[in-house]
Amino acid sequence: MSMQPDLRLRHVSPAFRTFCGEDALAALPRELARVGARRAVIMCGPSIVKHTDTLSRVHGALGEHLVGQFDGVAEHSPLPVVEQARQFLADHDAEAVIAIGGGSAVVTARAASILLAEQRDVRQLCTRRDADGKLVSPRLTAPKLPQWVVPSTPTTAYAKAGSAVRDPETGERLALYDPKTRAQGVLLDPAMALTAPARLTWSAALNVFAMAVEGLQSRHIDPLADAQLAHALRTVIAWLPHLHTDPEAARPRLHLMLAALMSGQGSDHTGGGLAQALSHAVGPRSSAANGVVEALLLPHAMWFNADAVGHRLAMLADILGLPDRGAEAVIAKIERLLEVFEVPARLRDLGVSEKDLVEAADHALEDWAITSGPRVPDRTDVLALLTNAW
Repeated sequence: MSMQPDLRLRHVSPAFRTFCGEDALAALPRELARVGARRAVIMCGPSIVKHTDTLSRVHGALGEHLVGQFDGVAEHSPLPVVEQARQFLADHDAEAVIAIGGGSAVVTARAASILLAEQRDVRQLCTRRDADGKLVSPRLTAPKLPQWVVPSTPTTAYAKAGSAVRDPETGERLALYDPKTRAQGVLLDPAMALTAPARLTWSAALNVFAMAVEGLQSRHIDPLADAQLAHALRTVIAWLPHLHTDPEAARPRLHLMLAALMSGQGSDHTGGGLAQALSHAVGPRSSAANGVVEALLLPHAMWFNADAVGHRLAMLADILGLPDRGAEAVIAKIERLLEVFEVPARLRDLGVSEKDLVEAADHALEDWAITSGPRVPDRTDVLALLTNAW
C-alpha cells in the first residue's frame, strides 16, 4: 500500500463575484456601489478599442461612473506602459479599475494600482532574493483600488494577486504580489468573449490546461483546490476542440473562461509549477504566446517531477479516465492531448534560439513559481530540460 502524506491544509477563499451571460455587465453599477466607488477607469489594449460596439456595452453599463479609458495595454505588461497606466489613474482620480481584455490588461491594471498606491520604485516593491538567497515578496501595505475584469480570453489571471511586469531594457520579469489587488469579480460577457481571435483564445486555454495539470501534481495537498483543478481540466478537454469546429460560438469560450477561473483559483492554493516558471522566461523570447510555450514544456516538467509525485499522478490518471496509473501512461496521455490541441513539439519551432536557453534558465530560477513545485530544480536541471525541449 502506497504511503501518502497526512492531510493538513489551510484553504482561505477570498471574496469573488462571478457574473456570466447576456446581462452580466448590468452588474457593474451595483458592484461599484457596493464598494462606494464612483469614478471608474477602463484599462484595455488597442485590439479591444477596434470592437466599438462591444466596448460601448461596457461604456453603457458604467454610465456616468466612467471617467477615462487607458487603451495602451501591451503584451507582457512592459514596465513603461505600466508606469503610463499608473499616471493615467492618478490624473483621473480613479476610484476603481475595470480591466478589459486578456492577461496583459489584468496584470497591467493590478501593477499600475500597486505603483500608484505605494509611491515607490518598482524594484523596491517586487519579489527578490534576500541575504539568505530566498525569494521574498515585500509586504505592500497601502490600500489599493478595487478592480473588476471583463475578459476577452480565458486567462488564469482573473483571480490572482500577482502582477509580473517586464523590463524591456534588461529583459527581467519583475513580480509584484499584493492580495489587495485581487479583483472583486469577473463579468463574462458573450459579446466580449467573441472579440478575441479564436487562436488567441486557444493559446490562453492552453495555459488553463497546463496550470490545472501542474496544480494537480503539487506537493500541497488540498482536495478543495483539486476539485477546481480537476473540473477545469475536464472543461478544457471538452470545450477546446469547439474553437476549431465552431469558432464564432460564444458558449465554448464562456466555458473556457469558467475553466480559467477554476484553474486560476485552484492553483492559487496549490502553488505554481515548473512549466509555468519556464514559460515566463521563455515566452518573451519566442514567437508564441505564453500558454503555447507552457503547454509545450508541460510533459518535460512532468517527467522531471515524476518520481516525486507518484500518488498525484495516480489521481490525475483517474481524472483522465486512464486504467494505467503510472507516470508513463499519464504523461503519454497529456502528450496525445497536446497533439490534438495542435501544440508544437519543440521550442525551436517557436522561434527560440539555442543561445536564448541560457538566459531563459537564469531568469526562470528567479521566478517564484519554480519554488513551489514538488521538486525544485537547480540551474543544471533547468538548462537540461530546456535543451531537451528545444
